[in-house]
Amino acid sequence: MNHFHAVDGTLFCEGVALETLADRHGTPLYVYSRAAIEEAFSAYQTALAGHDHLICYAVKANSNLAVLGLLAELGAGFDIVSIGELERVLAAGGDPGKVVFSGVCKNRADMLRALQAGIHCFNVESEAELETLAAVARENDLIAPVSLRVNPDVDARTHPYIATGLKDNKFGIAIDAALPLYNRAADLPGIRPIGLDCHIGSQILAIEPFAEALDHLVRLVDQLQDQGISLQHIDVGGGLGVSYQGETVPAVADYVAALTEPLAGHNLTLILEPGRSIVANGGVLLTRVEYLKPGRHKNFALVDAAMNDLLRPALYGAWQDIVAVAPSQAEATTWDIVGPVCETGDFLGHARELALTSGDILAVMGAGAYGFTMASNYNSRPRPAEILVDLDCSHVVRERESLQQLWAGEATLPGKPR
Repeated sequence: MNHFHAVDGTLFCEGVALETLADRHGTPLYVYSRAAIEEAFSAYQTALAGHDHLICYAVKANSNLAVLGLLAELGAGFDIVSIGELERVLAAGGDPGKVVFSGVCKNRADMLRALQAGIHCFNVESEAELETLAAVARENDLIAPVSLRVNPDVDARTHPYIATGLKDNKFGIAIDAALPLYNRAADLPGIRPIGLDCHIGSQILAIEPFAEALDHLVRLVDQLQDQGISLQHIDVGGGLGVSYQGETVPAVADYVAALTEPLAGHNLTLILEPGRSIVANGGVLLTRVEYLKPGRHKNFALVDAAMNDLLRPALYGAWQDIVAVAPSQAEATTWDIVGPVCETGDFLGHARELALTSGDILAVMGAGAYGFTMASNYNSRPRPAEILVDLDCSHVVRERESLQQLWAGEATLPGKPR
């Protein structure tokens, strides 16, 4: 079901008009649908019902406490890549025993905090990290449960910036180096190998790369079993894509079937780390047209949202649909939708056919993932507010930053300026 829908030409999130939210809370403004997030997560739960599993939502996609709390209530685990994300999960009521800790550069303080919290597993990405984790665990009379993240050199067929499973990428351990490192892990005091991990990329629109990676993982599990190392789980990461521009996306049920069928006969819990596919289409970014700037070669619609609010178009050249939230009497024209930041790369969309007048509200669709979490204060711009809609009610789940918050914690030099 599409929880962002038009009624007589006016765009609603569930039972609330987006134009009303923009007028009430100002713009730029992130708006999320509770029902859309619940529905997307439930698709994974339903597809995995017949297999022992743990769905670890990728916190980096959208880390708002309300979103995390909602998913925790639904039974989600969490995939984190920083201690900040762990603390968010705990603050939102998440179970640390359902947390997997990924990332290539965990430091000793990160490791100790996660050990003390009692997380499910560390996804270890290098031999040096493994040795450091073992030392931290021993020094504190703790045992670190680990998976080794292996790099299978599989082409995920996605944007190079979000491909993570090729041999040229910084992530994971070369799969042909995994056997000796597992033997080392099994011998290390303070370490308990419990799983095998892999994550090949993000916004993947075909099942075949996942299946190819899993074939490598299953062979490695069998080799480890032959050497007396029995694992409890296999973690195939996340990465299932969503439709931003009408792309054909595999159904969650088909994706899960392609992962569970090769595991038949293996007594392994399947861990998934979906992020984008749960929250992307559950959110929009609202922005107001401040000025229209027609020209001989291009027409620019100058809006109050910028690359600091939504980085994906500038960073990846990502395409996200942009629609007016209310009907307009203007004639449709081709516009570049650009923001106030002093960069030529500050755009939300190029060559969009829209009927616009100054003051109109636009919705950038598919903005629930990698929207606010990648936002910054570049050009000293306060970050937007976030709203969660539940049926016909809306809740402020993050207040808009104030100008004073921009320099909170800073200090000027004492004395007179030179």
